[in-house]
Amino acid sequence: MSRWSVDIESDPSHVIASSEIEIQSDMTYEEKPIRILTREVKELRNKKIPLVKVLWNRHGIEEATWEPEDSMRQQYLTLFNGKIFGDENP
Repeated sequence: MSRWSVDIESDPSHVIASSEIEIQSDMTYEEKPIRILTREVKELRNKKIPLVKVLWNRHGIEEATWEPEDSMRQQYLTLFNGKIFGDENP
C-alpha cells in the first residue's frame, strides 16, 4: 500500500436499487407527491399567494418543498381530499 492510498468503506445506505426508480431515456425520473404537510399564504404588496408544503416520495420531511397551491391542485387534485389540521380543504 502506498502512502497516498486511502481505505474507503462503502455505505450501503447510499446505494439506490435501480428497480426502485424508473429512469427515463433522458436520465430523469418522475417525482410524485405523497401528501401536503401544511398550508400558508405569502403576502406580497398587492396580492396573496397560497402555498402548500409538499412531501415528495423518496425524500424526507426536511426536503419538503413549498409549491403554489393552484398548480398543485391542477396537477394532483387527490392531494386535496380530506382534512388538513382540522379544517376542510376547499
